[in-house]
Amino acid sequence: MKIAFVGKGGSGKTTLSSLFIRHLAANEAHVVAVDADINQHLGAALGLDEDESAALPAMGAQLSLIKEYLRGSNPRIASAETMIKTTPPGEGSRLLRVHEDNPIFDACARTVRLDDGDIRLMATGPFTESDLGVACYHSKVGAVELCLNHLVDGPDEYVVVDMTAGSDSFASGMFTRFDMTFLIAEPTRKGVSVYRQYKEYARDFGVDLRVVGNKVQGEDDLDFLRSEVGDDLLVTVGHSDWVRAMEKGRPARFELLEADNRMALQALQNAAEDSYERRDWGRYTRQMVHFHLRNAESWGNEKTGADLAAQVDPGFVLDERFIHAQAPQPA
Repeated sequence: MKIAFVGKGGSGKTTLSSLFIRHLAANEAHVVAVDADINQHLGAALGLDEDESAALPAMGAQLSLIKEYLRGSNPRIASAETMIKTTPPGEGSRLLRVHEDNPIFDACARTVRLDDGDIRLMATGPFTESDLGVACYHSKVGAVELCLNHLVDGPDEYVVVDMTAGSDSFASGMFTRFDMTFLIAEPTRKGVSVYRQYKEYARDFGVDLRVVGNKVQGEDDLDFLRSEVGDDLLVTVGHSDWVRAMEKGRPARFELLEADNRMALQALQNAAEDSYERRDWGRYTRQMVHFHLRNAESWGNEKTGADLAAQVDPGFVLDERFIHAQAPQPA
């Protein structure tokens, strides 16, 4: 399952995504965590110190490797240089699987040991001074989108992505790459403003969107969220002494997280599992192609000097038959 955590800056989305990742690991799920926020706080939320977080390899710096590996022997893609962030897979493309070893994970992922299990952590990489004037952060998260386009996953596997704050993921089609999107909202007008933007954008694409109320202190906060987001409100989370200690760098064992908050995390997992049962691989593939053709026409063809519409394999549908298929090895 592919899960996104979104919300405005300061809403607590990174903290809650890290708690969800810990919860999944405690339940013995296979997890790949991705920090797609250029502010890069997920590693610290998962217990890495500053040096360990800084040592995480940047996916953006490995974009050439990622493209060359995923291209495989796909005859519709003339070269890795003609691949863009929305390039869809086709016959001959290499696909990614959560529970495997491959050159992309070797280069971009690191194992993080949590209290109750290990996860793989990947990061886009920070926006640096060398990027000023020559790049935007959308190019940084392009590596994440390309990997998601080529990833096949099953019901007991999770890819959890901590997204860029706000509604900026709508600058591409990445918001359609998930089985479930959890929007973290505080009980304030600003807190629900990003929800309204997501709801409007997601309406035409069948995006599963549920709201997680954070920093909820009483019935008035709860009533406010219910009135603003209605049935999209899944669960609320209140104050946590465990989280406060974690933010100070002194976390207790995860099993000591407050019972109410553990129950909230289980509600998130239940909602994610329900969303997987509604997965429509055909629609998923069509949306991938839709955004690729749109990007090809608006900027991709000019940038690469190629007809990127020709990269689309009209008979290819990404689906379950690839989950356990043997991944082709690099030449």
